[in-house]
Amino acid sequence: MADNQNNRGGNKPKRLVVRFNLSWLYILLILGIGYLLMTNGSANPQKVEWADVEAMIMAGDVKEIHFVRNDYKGSVTIRQDRLAKYSDRFGGNIPRQSPHFIFLTSTKFFPEETFGQLNGELPADQRFKVVMENNSRTWTQVLEWLIFPILLILMWVWMFRGIGRNMGGGGGMPGFNPGKAPSKISEKPEHPVTFKDVAGLYGAKEEVKEIVDFLKSPAKYTALGAKIPQGALLVGPPGTGKTLLAKAVAGEAAVPFLSISGSDFVEMFVGVGASRVRDLFQQAKEKAPCIVFIDEIDAVGRARGKNVGFSSNDERENTLNQLLTEMDGFSTNSGVIVLAATNRADILDKALMRAGRFDRQIHVDLPELKEREEIFKVHMRSLKIAENFDLEFIAKHTPGFSGADIANVCNEAALTAARKGKNSVEMQDFLDAVDRIVGGIERKNATIMTPAEKRTTAYHEAGHAVVGWLLPNADPVFKVSLVPRGQALGITWSLPSERKIVSKSVMLDQMCMLYGGRVAEEIINGEPATGALNDLERLTKIAYSMVQYYGMSDKIGQISFYDSTGSRGYDLSKPYSEKTAEMIDQEVRSLVDGMHDRTMDLLRSNMDAFTKVAEILLEKEVIFADDLEAILGPKVKAETDAVKEDNGDGNEQCS
Repeated sequence: MADNQNNRGGNKPKRLVVRFNLSWLYILLILGIGYLLMTNGSANPQKVEWADVEAMIMAGDVKEIHFVRNDYKGSVTIRQDRLAKYSDRFGGNIPRQSPHFIFLTSTKFFPEETFGQLNGELPADQRFKVVMENNSRTWTQVLEWLIFPILLILMWVWMFRGIGRNMGGGGGMPGFNPGKAPSKISEKPEHPVTFKDVAGLYGAKEEVKEIVDFLKSPAKYTALGAKIPQGALLVGPPGTGKTLLAKAVAGEAAVPFLSISGSDFVEMFVGVGASRVRDLFQQAKEKAPCIVFIDEIDAVGRARGKNVGFSSNDERENTLNQLLTEMDGFSTNSGVIVLAATNRADILDKALMRAGRFDRQIHVDLPELKEREEIFKVHMRSLKIAENFDLEFIAKHTPGFSGADIANVCNEAALTAARKGKNSVEMQDFLDAVDRIVGGIERKNATIMTPAEKRTTAYHEAGHAVVGWLLPNADPVFKVSLVPRGQALGITWSLPSERKIVSKSVMLDQMCMLYGGRVAEEIINGEPATGALNDLERLTKIAYSMVQYYGMSDKIGQISFYDSTGSRGYDLSKPYSEKTAEMIDQEVRSLVDGMHDRTMDLLRSNMDAFTKVAEILLEKEVIFADDLEAILGPKVKAETDAVKEDNGDGNEQCS
């Protein structure tokens, strides 16, 4: 606000405001006091006994003695021409400052008589000066009592002022106001985010546009007796743009936007979470109409009772109870709409999900083909793209990528082009970026694999590629690489179909394609190897899901043991008997063994083509779908894909 006022009436230069940090003052003060206490303003004299002092006096080495009567303490200054005599006492470093020695006496010591008698026994040129006084310790005692509490207070303020600021404390003092919500308030930004900045998300944007209309013209609805919805929950995988969509709602409605993370409610102090919820809604009521956005609400909205037996802290539940009360309790929140985002809607409390609190759930799914094209356009605005760039091609080759993944692809492509010294970003740079994100960084060290391991890896990947090409329901193979990436020694890239429903035949063909690498090793080497660990893990999960969840086993029947609500929580017992568990294991084993035999028969019946693919892969290290088509012929399409092609579906090539 201050900058805007200064710029009124012309472009005036901004004034440089120098802020002084008191932390340095505290540090210097503490160090200075510590130095004074350690040095005590003296030259660090050596402690000696009275007998030693008496010997120094009789030797004529003493210049002056300063004695404090009420402390029974004295200090000795040695003549400058005699200091070398005592150098061994100071480790060879002869001090030039006085006093040089200190000594303590008892209460029976009489300094006047003793020093007078010793001076009388010495020649006139060897006599020493005596200074005696009483020490007034009034201020010393006061400092001794005050210095330690003052140091503690200063250290407390200095160390915890940051914690106090994070907790919303006033003046930087810890605990002063910990219940203040650390929300970020956006009143009217200069460049607000609008729906034009949100590419894709067609269905989600249609639903949130109604909320914008509520905020812009509430009388249109209240005149008919309708009530403005309390809140909307954005549900979707990570990186799909839930937070960006919430910002766009606030930007379109031109209302204040209060954003806070779910984890910001929970602190080490009891009761802080509930207090921050009250403060957040109090701020929202003062700025109504406005939008309150709670990111990652599952941090405090987890179903109550899920942590019983694992945690004795119910601070999260108290915070959730206060949130439930504020959203739909006795108090009214007119003009305040709560938007929340989560990717774990299944673990949220049922009371939070009911109508009247979050009246609607808006699903933000992964972008489809056309949506990916729009997202690529948004992130490619700042890039220097080469001419004749095929945007549709790269969008088709990134199925399952979220908006955040696409942004990462664009950035990696620009970095790759810059490393190669190019003037623009080309298609190959994008393909390399996709390979790096999916498979990891390329490892070009020739010593990674021995020739025998490289041959086994080539036949392993060739097995995946041949099986995936010959089975109609398997995902089409796009690229096969023998170049190690990440932890993998070789990778077979497929383009997953963007299907919503997966049939049994598709799952069976996927299992066979995963089995292709293991079966290829058995055919070539006569024994299996460890390279199929990830493949076996994935096909075992598919097999168990078919039997346990989707009811695709004739022996088990049309039964599903899937818990979509998560109500069983930490219940370790199985929802079926031991006999049923044995039947499930037998069915899974029979299904997996059947897919193994099917894959073995498929590769043996196409042995010549399989061997040729592996040899070409050994020669080129990277082959594409064109190379496979030249050896195996066109890929056989499934019946559903053929129907799509006849109907002219634009998404057919992604299947």
